[in-house]
Amino acid sequence: MIINTVILCILMSSSVLGQKSTQIPIPECPALEKGDTYTQSEFLSRLAHECRYDRLLLPTYQTGDVVYVHASAYVYFIQPAEAHDLNFKLHFLLQLRWTDPRLAYALYSPERTKIIGESDLRSRIWVPHLYMSNEQSSSLMGTDSKDVLISIAPDGEVLFSRRMQAVLYCWMNLQKFPFDDQKCSMNLESWKYNASILRLMWEKDNPVRLSSELHLTEYSLLDYWTNESVVRGDIVNMRLGGGRSGNYSALKFTFKLGREVGYYLMDYFIPSMMIVAMSWVTFWLQADASAPRITLGTSTMLSFITLASSQAKTLPKVSYIKASEIWFLGCTGFIFSALVEFAFVNTIWRRKKVVSLKKVNSKYILKSTLTPRLARKELQKELQESSPQLSKSRSCSSLQQETSSDPAGPAYNNYLTVHSFPSAMNLPTITTQSYDDLVVRAGGNGRRHNNSGSEGSDEPPKHHTWTQMTPQEIATWIDKRSRVLFPLLFIFFNVLYWTFVYCL
Repeated sequence: MIINTVILCILMSSSVLGQKSTQIPIPECPALEKGDTYTQSEFLSRLAHECRYDRLLLPTYQTGDVVYVHASAYVYFIQPAEAHDLNFKLHFLLQLRWTDPRLAYALYSPERTKIIGESDLRSRIWVPHLYMSNEQSSSLMGTDSKDVLISIAPDGEVLFSRRMQAVLYCWMNLQKFPFDDQKCSMNLESWKYNASILRLMWEKDNPVRLSSELHLTEYSLLDYWTNESVVRGDIVNMRLGGGRSGNYSALKFTFKLGREVGYYLMDYFIPSMMIVAMSWVTFWLQADASAPRITLGTSTMLSFITLASSQAKTLPKVSYIKASEIWFLGCTGFIFSALVEFAFVNTIWRRKKVVSLKKVNSKYILKSTLTPRLARKELQKELQESSPQLSKSRSCSSLQQETSSDPAGPAYNNYLTVHSFPSAMNLPTITTQSYDDLVVRAGGNGRRHNNSGSEGSDEPPKHHTWTQMTPQEIATWIDKRSRVLFPLLFIFFNVLYWTFVYCL
């Protein structure tokens, strides 16, 4: 029994020793004293050792204070993309500065002024996670080793720098295109920590600096500014990482771009003005020259449409009307009006009736041209009022004829007039008489009647002087007025358009 008890005790003691040998020993924290005797890598491995530093925790996790991250940017390159892409490309250097008390080493290595590292140092320390909310695509710049630089000061201040290129969305307003100004921005927001834990701030002095070699092609940089804000995280739309709710700190850098209009003036506006002016050449051609006037009108219309479509391809299909479209519609209207004017005067030119006018001015010419029958009725009424003899005669409208074979010409109408004769005659004599001769004779009788009735008076006879114009004369008259009217209207349109562009 005694022997068995001794054996059992030996086995139990050996099992206990075996359990102790399988436990993982707790690593000892390497000493930081005499830090100047170590290399930078050796000292950093001791300073950021896992026994005293956890990179997943905030620098102020022990005190609960807010971590202030100061940001600044240095812009190398800005390239606004085409308007239909609604974005722009940005090359910049982003610098973030914060203080991590756990990395303060002034007491341990007083002669060491700075610890500098690249991506390997970034993997050892805590770094704030920021993202660009309006980002389309982005990447770190560099070759084999990405351009990341971290420096740690003796008091624990960390300066994190990285060169980036990003394509950012810019929601443009193109109502005044191509005389528009656009405001594009870069939005930086905290991804993980809300504003009660981490606060983003711009540097007080020169938060954003532009390279002296920065040049833009289509735009000119008018102004730029920075601001700080707080955005609301929403669980529903998962605006921020993990869909966490709360207020998150954000930074915004905005620059105002003005579009250079020199290209559009030389390649769009001035050529379109010349095309519109070319359409007015038809007013100097004869109205019956159908072939050259149609060819000139259609060619100017097609040339302008081709010019406008090539410019419109670079624009997005938006629902509102742009300033360039107003110009396009105005110029198209002038070119189309020139074509309509040719069709109008060509139709008048081919008429064969002589038009009687009360006065030779725009009102009566256009009125008699557009409504010739109404003008003829007014002429007949006027003559009847001035001559009582015409009121006694009756015209047989059923016998009115307009034939081109009449020796007197196609512009004369024949009427049957009934005259009274003495009672010795049983039947009246019916004669055929030209209406125009009747008008002239009646007018003469009326004038004689008026003069005899007012003999010895200085008052002029109460009648209107009617004149006649051939269709060819009317067509030429309209063309001559169009040579002046169309340029004046186009100048007035330009005054309104450029006033709207630059003053509104």
